[in-house]
Amino acid sequence: MSNSAKIDPVTFSVIWGGLLTIAAEMGVTLSRTAYSVAVREGTDFSTAVFNPDGHLIAQGDYSPGHLGSMAFAVNRMLANFPRETLSEGDAIICNDPAIGSGHLPDIYMVSPAFLDGELLGFAVNIAHQIDIGGAASGSQSVAGLFDNYQEGLRIMPTRLYHAGEPNADVFRMIESNVRVSDVLGDIRAQYASNMGAARRLRELGQRYGADTLRACMYEILARSKEAMREALSKLKPGVYVYEDCMDDVGPDTDPVVFKVTVTITGDSINVDWDGSGPQRDAGMNSYLTYTTAYSIAAVKSVTLPNLPQNQGIINTVTVTAPEGCFLNPRRPAPCGGRAVNSPRIYEVVMAALSQAVPEHSLAAGSHMFNPILGGLDPKTGQPFVCWELTMGGVGARANKDGLEATSFPANASNVPIEVQESRRPVLFEYFGLIPDSAGGGTFRGGFGVRRDLRLTVDNVKIFNLGDRVKYAPFGLFGGLSGSKGVTLVNADTDNAYELNSKGTYTLSDGDLLSWRTSGAGGYGKAFEREPWRVVRDVEEQLVTPAAAREIYGVVIDPDTLAYDDSATQQLRKTAS
Repeated sequence: MSNSAKIDPVTFSVIWGGLLTIAAEMGVTLSRTAYSVAVREGTDFSTAVFNPDGHLIAQGDYSPGHLGSMAFAVNRMLANFPRETLSEGDAIICNDPAIGSGHLPDIYMVSPAFLDGELLGFAVNIAHQIDIGGAASGSQSVAGLFDNYQEGLRIMPTRLYHAGEPNADVFRMIESNVRVSDVLGDIRAQYASNMGAARRLRELGQRYGADTLRACMYEILARSKEAMREALSKLKPGVYVYEDCMDDVGPDTDPVVFKVTVTITGDSINVDWDGSGPQRDAGMNSYLTYTTAYSIAAVKSVTLPNLPQNQGIINTVTVTAPEGCFLNPRRPAPCGGRAVNSPRIYEVVMAALSQAVPEHSLAAGSHMFNPILGGLDPKTGQPFVCWELTMGGVGARANKDGLEATSFPANASNVPIEVQESRRPVLFEYFGLIPDSAGGGTFRGGFGVRRDLRLTVDNVKIFNLGDRVKYAPFGLFGGLSGSKGVTLVNADTDNAYELNSKGTYTLSDGDLLSWRTSGAGGYGKAFEREPWRVVRDVEEQLVTPAAAREIYGVVIDPDTLAYDDSATQQLRKTAS
């Protein structure tokens, strides 16, 4: 029942803002104290505040895969550590894929916050560890795996800190199973983040009282749930189906079918993945928590994109998938490279929803390449793990072009090349946009990104992870698909060859890797794009004059780049 009658509206607003600020501050602390590029530069982490019942109240603006699954993970972790057994300064960790966010590198950490012995809530964060052991550097290998035990160290809910004191035995166990010491530093950064949040929660409780703070938390959930129900009730009722395919699960393997049925009835919505492909013997399966997280993210994007997410919103959406399918596998299905699924889950749900809310929908994005390179650094004599992340473009919308070099649909980042070069035995020779790669439309998609890396050591393993090499990013409502992606070795030489988007390979000193993401899909008919937009893209060398004519029906002189309006009108009239 709502407590709004008992809460001063100004106090409520200040406390809600304060809780959101705590979650954001947690992210700042984590990123600035972390050791690895995955957390520090790649921002592959998430933060949140939970109430004493274990319900998500406020979150930082980070990864939907982390935050959506976090809503279900915390109470499962607390089942092993009842609230009455917890102390100030405690930290419980877990990376079990089915409990957490779907693969072993992501370690959840839950810490209680107290005021005079009374539980105020929990500070929770999750960080992608750059390595968690297993057969592959970076613990994200895809090909040749048949269970999760091959992928690294699995940690069921475990108390890592008790009353502020670290559990040296658990730290020693983790240290003995990972390739790089960055992992231990990142875990300590997670703890620092949680302790700062617990302190801020305590300060809120001291200022407004524990009862008021708790009442505001319940009110946040109640209002958010009501707002989400209202937004859902405005959607066009119906059953909406969409299907797409992922390229494969490794060399010489079949594609994976992603089929969704979205049913909207009144103020309720169900996202069902029946008809999707079966789980596979490859490290890509998506456990239901992860599938649910990105399904909810797509629904929220077309309903309440600006309202902060919390348990009240999450609980209004139901997500189902048959047990044993690719999107709800049975244990111990391998899952290290499951991040490759996140754009596809989001995009397929979005495409289904576009039939109900076309004005709020996105075309398919470029997809990413998230390869990991591993080997022995001769300068240090120690193993190295080079975690790479190349983000392409975002799909077009009903009223805007897609963005370039932007994380989608999570808030990760392209890792600066200077950071990689200073820490790993690699050199970058190219990083830029790919001309003519964007899917044409009234509004075009974002352009693909090319990133070239040269190895400076021998015998390097690459665990490639990407997609949209065989199935291009789709457009919506007449918009064209973007270009397809590719991974090349020693491009533009006589020894050039292509790598599968998912697979394990051994490369040598001097080899040049070139990741070229696909271009994002367009929205609406390309010949209806305003000519000045095409002219701008040509002037910025993102679209060639030939593509301007062929795709958009815009005539531009290839030598002077002068726009010919009468020729354009005639060409478009003839084409129609």
